[in-house]
Amino acid sequence: MVKSIKEIIEEVAKKRRRKNIAYEFQDFGVRLAEELNDTKRRSFYIKLAKEQPRHILERARDYALGYTKARSKAKIFMWFLKESK
Repeated sequence: MVKSIKEIIEEVAKKRRRKNIAYEFQDFGVRLAEELNDTKRRSFYIKLAKEQPRHILERARDYALGYTKARSKAKIFMWFLKESK
């Protein structure tokens, strides 16, 4: 039987889902840490995702990811987060 693209994407998404993530803010924090290449501090990003407004975190993430010359995108993210408060 040939699977549709939608079925394949759903299967992959289920496999990637971590079993210890119960809430959406936890998933956002983990994805944020992975995008910024700072997986050592996953719990910190989860805490930020829980306590900070989402639009501020998304603006800081977009700024850090757009900053191509940065050695540490996490530092740029934290700087922008501090400046936007």
